[in-house]
Amino acid sequence: QVSVVEFGGGTVQTGGSLRLSCTVSGLLFTINSGGWYRQAPGKGRELVATIANDLTTDYANSVKGRFTISRDNAKNSFDLQMSDLKPEDTAVYYCKVVGERFVVSESRYRHHEAWGLGTQVTVSS
Repeated sequence: QVSVVEFGGGTVQTGGSLRLSCTVSGLLFTINSGGWYRQAPGKGRELVATIANDLTTDYANSVKGRFTISRDNAKNSFDLQMSDLKPEDTAVYYCKVVGERFVVSESRYRHHEAWGLGTQVTVSS
């Protein structure tokens, strides 16, 4: 079982900052990449930022220069530092991890993705 838990959501005024954290736990699970996604009311889930094992990052155009994703391999965690927040950043933010999980019954690793339950970020104007 792989568990993904997000922390750090809240309400902030326009121009403010928030830091989201995501911790991953689970036996026999190797993380390859992690990322943050968000879903605003009435809209689909969209990619915000991802980070790979080699620390290559990718950002949505709407957050470039304002958000920074990072990871701590020792802690199995991913952070999203958000600055200069705008009302349009209001959404539920989800952490997603991609990796390989060892399946005991098959004696091999299989591709595995896991999502957290999300944390609400609200930016007031």
